Amino acid sequence: MNLRIAYLYAHFLNIYGDRGNIVTLAQRARWREIEVIVDQLGLNERFDPEWYDLYFIGGGQDKQQQVIAQDLLKHADRLHQATQCGAVVLSVCGGYQLLGHYYRPHNGSELKGISLLDAYTVAGSKRMIGNVVIKRKDGTTLVGFENHSGKTYLGPHLEPLGKVFSGHGNNDEDGLEGAVSGTIYGTYLHGSLLPKNPCLADELLTQALIRRHGSISLATLDDTLETSAHKFALGLPA
Repeated sequence: MNLRIAYLYAHFLNIYGDRGNIVTLAQRARWREIEVIVDQLGLNERFDPEWYDLYFIGGGQDKQQQVIAQDLLKHADRLHQATQCGAVVLSVCGGYQLLGHYYRPHNGSELKGISLLDAYTVAGSKRMIGNVVIKRKDGTTLVGFENHSGKTYLGPHLEPLGKVFSGHGNNDEDGLEGAVSGTIYGTYLHGSLLPKNPCLADELLTQALIRRHGSISLATLDDTLETSAHKFALGLPA
């Protein structure tokens, strides 16, 4: 069994430890004796939409997003096809914004997104910074760190990743954080996200592996350290 991961724009979109999400996914797969292939795909690099099981897009500043947005549009059809075939997409902050319909900055032209998510983002007047705790529909929690001024609004039928328990979330107005549409995930949670949230990491791995390997059940790992980090972020005794 193997897992194929595409890390999009690794040299442009990698702030606040976002690369740690790739490290976590790869290591948790290898601990289970699953072979992992990680390819870093940069500007003007084409890819076969049927090859990769999981795509990751990290966060960056407006300057980096302006560079990436035009290139990402060239891959819109391929990414749509990939997700229709069951591939997983995890996007954080700037990457999350570009998966929507558009991002409208304070200055400069509107950046067109690829509409993988029914959402849009506009620049806000204040920066939303700090630790975040969200609660998911199944009652589990996710922890992370946010630092963004963009305000993201979800379409009427798009599910959030969770509801904000502490922090600002998508826009500091509706109490929602992130978005999930099938196997497509978007969030503002840096920190990085997956090392402190092993349940989400395994959820993504399972969905990514199902695409080519069918129904699977991941072996249980000793998550003592991960759980301690999660509890510390929640303010609970480790």
